[in-house]
Amino acid sequence: MAHDQYESPLCGRYSSKKMQRLFSDDHKFAGWREVWYKMASAQQAQGAPISDEQLSEMVGHIFDPIEYDKVAELEKELRHDVIAHATEFGRVCPTAAPIINLGGTSCDTTDNVDLHIMRKALGFIEAGLARVIDRLARFAKQYRSLPVLGSTHYQAAALTTVGKRACMWAQNFLMDLQFLEWVRGSLRFRGLKGATGTQASFLELFEGDHGKVLAAEKQFAAAFGFSDVFTITGQTYPRKVDSRILGVLGSIALSASKMATDIRLLAHDKEMDEPFEKGQKGSFGMPFKKNAMRDERACSLSRIPMVMEWAAQVTEAIQWLERSLDDSAARRIYVSESFLAVDAILRIVQNVTEGLVVYPKVIEGRIGKELPFMAIEKFLVAMIKAGADRFECHEKLRVHSMAAAGVVKNEGGNNDLLDRLRADDYFRPIHGILDSLLDPASFIGRAPEQVNEFLENEVGPALARFKDVLGGTAELSV
Repeated sequence: MAHDQYESPLCGRYSSKKMQRLFSDDHKFAGWREVWYKMASAQQAQGAPISDEQLSEMVGHIFDPIEYDKVAELEKELRHDVIAHATEFGRVCPTAAPIINLGGTSCDTTDNVDLHIMRKALGFIEAGLARVIDRLARFAKQYRSLPVLGSTHYQAAALTTVGKRACMWAQNFLMDLQFLEWVRGSLRFRGLKGATGTQASFLELFEGDHGKVLAAEKQFAAAFGFSDVFTITGQTYPRKVDSRILGVLGSIALSASKMATDIRLLAHDKEMDEPFEKGQKGSFGMPFKKNAMRDERACSLSRIPMVMEWAAQVTEAIQWLERSLDDSAARRIYVSESFLAVDAILRIVQNVTEGLVVYPKVIEGRIGKELPFMAIEKFLVAMIKAGADRFECHEKLRVHSMAAAGVVKNEGGNNDLLDRLRADDYFRPIHGILDSLLDPASFIGRAPEQVNEFLENEVGPALARFKDVLGGTAELSV
């Protein structure tokens, strides 16, 4: 890492080396050389005047170290990055130089490589997403029946379970996985299209033989693992594809931010903590603090892909006719940075979900403060069954509950509603069953069953094909 110039924090602090490598210059420009070789191979197969010697020379130098200084000098002179790299490749492959990118325009090189890289990157993201869902599923199963105080408007609401809440997070990520699978599965190669997408240059190369143009394009795409090619393009593949891909990445970021925000709130309530290392420091001036800094980081990084999705949409919206070059500089940033950010986010979320700490006693205590109010309807029904007048009982319960609420809010005391009911002879018919009416397990409905059904019917089938990539732990650099 160079310390005398700016480098993206996504590389220095957050994203994996695997994802960084995928979007590296070495990987991209070797991809350009691979395009030129595979294009020439497909053209030769259809009778283009390309020799075996030229192909052999090209394939032998695809992964040679690139002399970036020479390329930079060429680009400064030519003001064109693809021509600069093609010229440098021609220098090391002099025999093949005349047929490098034969019939092609720049986008026959750059767009195909970009699609190839993004499809591989989506595969990495897909595996990371599956691991997050798997960890949340394990957590949900463990805590499927542990009652917890539900919250609406960040106010105490009806009970749910810790496992059910985790399933809400997992369900968001599962929707992302389904979205990603569709987007990745529907990706098409740009193929060999020429200057404005008409394939005129390739048709001329093959002397008007449309069949050879299509056959060469099909072979070229297959060499990169693509079975589908765009029939219609301008000079570029539709930039709507970028918008769709960044839509998936933004959606994953959204799911992560929602979960991380919830965990931060629960950490404030002391019900749950993210992992905290033995030597970790929470604050320079407050040694007692245990900040949810990993979840804060996930929330912070999530803003990048969510905003970048908008940038991709703007790019597509203002592409003039067959193309305009105002896409290029922005795409160099928002495509790679979005992938690096989501890669980092998923690593953080996996790390958090592998070490979540739950505090049942705190949860129990918080339930105890609110449950007597939630059980008032049960008290009312039990009294009516014992022969009480509904309206008289309702009024007495209202008076006692308001008084208990006053103790909690005005005096900072505990909820003493049960003590008030036990001290009131009017409620003597239910004194013996008050405790049983307050069993938290009787307030959680079908939450445990819902967890089981969700994990069995939705998560299990979705993760079945990922069983070979679910292992390992996510270690963070900082």
